[in-house]
Amino acid sequence: MEDKNISIIADQTNDSNSPLTGSSMTKAGRLAMELSHEKKRLKQELEELQTEYDEIKPTTPTGTTDWYVKWISMLLAVAGIFLISASYTLYGQLAYVVSCIGWIYVGMQWGDRAIMIGSSVSCTAIAMNLVNTLT
Repeated sequence: MEDKNISIIADQTNDSNSPLTGSSMTKAGRLAMELSHEKKRLKQELEELQTEYDEIKPTTPTGTTDWYVKWISMLLAVAGIFLISASYTLYGQLAYVVSCIGWIYVGMQWGDRAIMIGSSVSCTAIAMNLVNTLT
């Protein structure tokens, strides 16, 4: 019994490096082989990208001194904002200045200039206001 829908064709590709050059197979077989090769290539590329991502993935250290300073500084900053909002300006400013100093330390440990500059600017502004309040 011969299936009229399946025709055997000779591969006419110009790529001499192709493993399919000169072979005779059905269109479906040729497509299956091409898809298999493409799947292998994409799988390999995905593995390479995953490896590259794992190598450059940012990781925040946990349990280290800078991790504790970071969280304490964050809590002091939030407390300082709430204290200033609750009209405890002096205590709020002190909490915020200590928080900024902590963030400057964290920025130095991480080598992150953005954290250091942002914290330095806000610390200077609050410290200037604190000096005006105390004098």
